[in-house]
Formats: sequence, C-alpha cells, structure tokens
Amino acid sequence: MSRVGNNSGTGTGSDSKGPGQGRGAMKQVGGGSRSPRHPSGTPTSRGEGRSSGGPSARSVALQVLTAVEQEGAYSNLLLNGALQKSGLTGPDAGLATELVYGTIQRLNTIDYYLEPFVTKGMAKLAPWVRNLLRLSFYQLHYLDRIPPHAAVNEAVNLAKKKGHQGISGMVNGVLRSVLRKKEELRLPEDLNPVQRIALEHSHPEWMVALWIRQYGEEAAEAICRANNKPPSVSVRVNRVRMSRDGMLRLMEEQGLQASASQISPDGIVVHSGGNMALTPWYRDGLISVQDESSMLVAEALDPQPGMTVLDCCAAPGGKTCHIGEIMEGRGQVLANDIHPHKAKLIEDHAKRLGLDHIDTLSSDALQLVDRFDAGSFDRILLDAPCSGLGVIRRKPDLKWAKTPGDVAGIAGVQRALLDSVSGLLKPGGLLVYSTCTIEPRENAEMVTSFLSRHPEFELATDEPAGWSGRQPLESAAGRTEVGLQILPQDAHSDGFFIARLRKKIEGN
Repeated sequence: MSRVGNNSGTGTGSDSKGPGQGRGAMKQVGGGSRSPRHPSGTPTSRGEGRSSGGPSARSVALQVLTAVEQEGAYSNLLLNGALQKSGLTGPDAGLATELVYGTIQRLNTIDYYLEPFVTKGMAKLAPWVRNLLRLSFYQLHYLDRIPPHAAVNEAVNLAKKKGHQGISGMVNGVLRSVLRKKEELRLPEDLNPVQRIALEHSHPEWMVALWIRQYGEEAAEAICRANNKPPSVSVRVNRVRMSRDGMLRLMEEQGLQASASQISPDGIVVHSGGNMALTPWYRDGLISVQDESSMLVAEALDPQPGMTVLDCCAAPGGKTCHIGEIMEGRGQVLANDIHPHKAKLIEDHAKRLGLDHIDTLSSDALQLVDRFDAGSFDRILLDAPCSGLGVIRRKPDLKWAKTPGDVAGIAGVQRALLDSVSGLLKPGGLLVYSTCTIEPRENAEMVTSFLSRHPEFELATDEPAGWSGRQPLESAAGRTEVGLQILPQDAHSDGFFIARLRKKIEGN
C-alpha cells in the first residue's frame, strides 16, 4: 500500500491516541530497496514524477520535507495539503508520498551516508538544499525502479530553480559521487548492538537502547525493522449492516485483493484497492478504516446490547463506533473528547454508520466525575493519550520528535485519568485501559500501579471470546503479566496495549 495509507486523513485513521507526528529532527542506516508506491498500492516504475504543466513529485516532496524540518509541522497533514494544492495524482502522487515518508523514515541513515560527500557538512547547508540531497539519496539508495539519471537531473533542475549555479553544481557533484561509490557504502563492522540497530534500521539510539532493556536485543531489532515497513490497509466491517464474508465477496467482485484479518473478526486487510475512505462502501456506512490492533479494544470491552458505555477520550471515533456496532444499536454510548471539533467528527461517523445510540460530549476527561454520578456506567473505555511509540510505522516523524522525557510526562496524565474515571464504573463492570504505545511505564506498569492504589479493582480473568487461537495474539500472550502487549512485528499492525479491569462487587 502507499505510505499515505488508507488509515490516515479519513477521520478514523488508525484510531490511535498518539500525539500525531512531530518535528523531523535529524541524524542515523539501513538497506532494502523497493519501487515507489502509488496510493492504490500498485508499484510504479515512473521516474519523472511530473504532472503536465504543474509541480513535480520531487518539488512537492521537497516543499513538505523542508517545512517539516523548519516548522516542526506534521508530515501527513502537510503532504495531504500539498498533494491537493499541486493536483498531483496517480503515480506522481505515489512518488511524492514515497519520497516524503521514506526520507523521514530513513533520515539518520541518509545523513550518515551523505555526510562524507558534503565538503562543509550537512548541518551547514540551507534546509531546502539538505532535504533535496536527502530525497535524492533516498531514490538512489532505496528505490529500485527510479532511473539514477532521472533522480540526479531532477535534483539539479530543482536546485537551479530554487538557488543558483553554485548550488546546482554542488548538488550534481554530490549525487554523482554517491553513484560512483554506491557499492562502497557500508556500515562500520565494530558497532555495538545499540549503534548497529540504530544505524541499520534508522532509529534514535536512546530508543533502541530502551527497547533492548525492555524486550531484549532480538525483539528490539524486530520492532525497528517492522517500523520501516509500509503499514497495512485494514477496514472494519459494520456488522450491523454487513457480514465480513459478504464484504469480502463485494470486494472480490470489484477486483480487489483482500483477506480476513487474523486479529479481529470484524477486520479485513485490503492488499490493493486505493483509499478505502473514498469508496461507496465507506460512504454508505458498510466499512470504517481502522488498524487491526485497534479493533481489539472494543472487543475487549465486551459491550452488551442495552448497556450504558462511556468512551472517555473518544476521538477520532473508530473504537466508539465499533462499540456501538457490537451493541447492535441498543443501549447508550457516550463519547467524550476534549476538543469540540473532534466530538463533531465522532458524531459524523456515527451518523454515517447508522448508529443513533451514540451521543457525544466535549469535556476534559478529568472533569467527567463532576458531570456524572459514581457508578453510572456498565463499561468504560479509557483509550489514553500516550507517547505513540506503537505507531511509528504510520508516523515516522515520531521517532525523531520524541525525547526520553516525553514518556514520564504523559504517564502522569494517564495516572490521573485512570484514578478519576474509574469511580464512574458500576460494581461488576469492566474498565478497559488501552494505548497505542509499547512503553511499559505507560502500559503494564501503569495498570499494576493503579491496582495497588485501587483494591476495589482486579484484572478480569476471563478472556474475550475468540481471542484464544488467534496466532498473532498468541505471539503477544505472556509478554507482560498485566494486559496484552502487541508489538509491531506480531501481526504487521500497530503496537498496542490493552488491559481489562473489573470492579469488584462488594462482598465478593
């Protein structure tokens, strides 16, 4: 699939609570080449990347990469806007997308390799020149269907348009030197495990060191390797209106390649077919775009028809609507989000899916205890704000934007939210705590700490129906003593944590 992905820009997305994307900070190395991807998921061999009379794919990619570096802007938002403004479509849009995400993804690798070829060093270059070299190197080193002359000539032409003869000559010289010495580009052989993994798979060293301590060297490398693979396109079938088998038949009839999810009984992985949010199936409420791991959350909550359910931090609404679908439209789902415009987004999704038992509220989740009586809800979902380290595959900016201190900061918010909303649950009810991160301090350790402060809660001992026997979940089982920790390599889905907490009935 394309890196723009069908799980972005649709309102549902991967339905993660990560902080989005951040600044493309710099410096780190890895191999593996592939052709650029068209948004439909079809590789293209075009090297020019130019639409007739308009901006080229490379000029659009350069614009986005430079803004990400200089302004700390989110690459997905910038790219979507730039593509719409440029009018690029088809293979050209696919190439621009690949250049933006691929360059950000392999940023440290690219800088490591380019540094010896730039006389004054990469840091001394103007941001647009630095990013022009980066995206050009990405084509030469990682994309096997881009003719080298096309990548170099386009870079030189862009340098002439934006700069002067001296800059274009420098760009030409650097890239031709790279081509001459391409077979000599190697990693040093005397690196320690942290340095090797960080350079080979292009991740910050602090992040690699953290994951080695937490999961071991082999698993840490697998996480980094998985983060560099394009994300799957997955959709959730609205079981109120359509069966998964029925949806698969419709897709097959339309010539799409799709298969049933191995993780969720409501999920379908689409191997080719374009942006699913632009299909009549999406418009008519038959499907929603959602990551497979994220689909497990509503299932873990085990909402029953007729229940009263609270989703505390509900935007963009994928999990909320999945809860409503499982409840077959009976009962009440209250979806809260701190931002009014995001609450409206949830409302729109519920309407599209025909779920009129979902009500929205815009409030700080910490203030919900002031609006509702204790014990008001049968089920509570706290899909907490988090560091987002499980969704780096979708948001490569994250790995360069994050710092070690970010985890500690967000953990305090998570702790306060858990303590606050837990009082709204009825005795015997279920509270599901979930995040889209793989950081134990935000996940298993957070839940263990909560249970120590709240003896009225316990881990739910019953497993959601159907979880046993699903191979990807069995790979994750036992990774932590508390909850389910899915890593990105388990099933080519987002890294996710899910814990089920039951409020004890007094006297039991």
